[in-house]
Amino acid sequence: MQVSTPARTTQNPADKNVPVFPSGQMLAFGLVSLAFFLWGMSNNLTDILVQQFKKSFELSLFQAQLVSTANFLAYGVMAIPAALLTRRFGYKGGLLIGLCVFATGTLLFWPAAVVSRYSLFLVALFTVGCGLSILETTCNPMIAQFGDPATSERRLNYAQSLNPPGTIAGLLFGTWFIFSGIEKTPTEVDAMKAAGTYAPYLHSEIMRVVPTYVILGAVVLLLAFVISRIKFPSYLDSLAATDADAPQGSFSALLRYPHFLFAVVAQFCNVGAQVGVWSNLIPYFKAYTPVTEKTAGYMLTISLVLLAVGRFVTTPIMRYLSPALITGLYGVCNVALVFIGITRPGMFGGYALMTFSFFLSIMFPTIFALGIKDLGPNTKLGGSFLVMAIVGGAVTPLIMGAIKDRTGSLATAFWVPLLCSVGVALYGFMNKKPATTHEVNLSPEAL
Repeated sequence: MQVSTPARTTQNPADKNVPVFPSGQMLAFGLVSLAFFLWGMSNNLTDILVQQFKKSFELSLFQAQLVSTANFLAYGVMAIPAALLTRRFGYKGGLLIGLCVFATGTLLFWPAAVVSRYSLFLVALFTVGCGLSILETTCNPMIAQFGDPATSERRLNYAQSLNPPGTIAGLLFGTWFIFSGIEKTPTEVDAMKAAGTYAPYLHSEIMRVVPTYVILGAVVLLLAFVISRIKFPSYLDSLAATDADAPQGSFSALLRYPHFLFAVVAQFCNVGAQVGVWSNLIPYFKAYTPVTEKTAGYMLTISLVLLAVGRFVTTPIMRYLSPALITGLYGVCNVALVFIGITRPGMFGGYALMTFSFFLSIMFPTIFALGIKDLGPNTKLGGSFLVMAIVGGAVTPLIMGAIKDRTGSLATAFWVPLLCSVGVALYGFMNKKPATTHEVNLSPEAL
């Protein structure tokens, strides 16, 4: 199968001199980029919640992975409505709506914890995911279009560079403030049940999630207020008038772009592998090593530090090597690392799975930017489908949980992210072929 995209095996020398960041719009650009930090923080707090709810609600791994499913399923449900919102209200309007829905979901954690209902937490997580879906549908193409199209991949990678610090902050706050560090032995649990103190103990563990999520919701609302007061370029501002006669794109038109369709599949595999590994890394260390849940939380945090390092190290290299080629090479590295995690369960396998994040670093923004390139008036709708592909993160954790519950082996379940990584590698290599390039029309009239 040959897929033709604008990606090139070598960069156009003229691209090196094109400015990456928008002149005179750095404040607006920076505020939008902060959203990447906040949704990174939220998405990786779910990795903490999997272990926390598994303990406090006494769940199987399959049941606990519904945390990831509730959060990422919202991407599949909301991505198209989010694109329609963006079409109707503009990028800034979509951004503000997404932030408000995001904050609403985080604040719902308080009543869910008070009544100790797992189902209500899943509703809150789904609401958070709806807000994040709107944000990603809005912010990714918004950043890509915040300047010259020749530097869209690099600009989006720089903005996405705030996402790893957010994920790290989320994991650290979760490890410090959600994990209590108290792990009862079966004998202690039996004694507490006999004394009638076990149920209050579990409720206290559930309540530990409230402060982190309420504070996060307050910060998100503050960011929404500040952004509402900042003026954006007219073609991104929700208050800007839109030309009703301007082409808006269509779903059927997107079917004529093979590079876009392949990008949607690759993004599904990419996010599926990412969430599959991250949401199961703490259970992996708990199953195959003697570390505590707090130590396992720090291991996952180190993994996400490697994600940040990978993003900062690799993005400048894209000036000289095709982003698609780098994606293919990094995909092969991740296949090898997950294979080690499967065949060598223990600390060595755990370290291999931690290193996975380094090579994952540039996958999402690169696939996204390559996927929407040259879509013209179909860019907003195309971006929504690439965000919808994040639903892969709702599917793989459930499959992995089912495999673990059926076989008793969590290592075996890691074949799922391995196969997903194979798909990502194929996408990168099959996009090496040069294609006829043309200027992407990102003017307000085209959008």
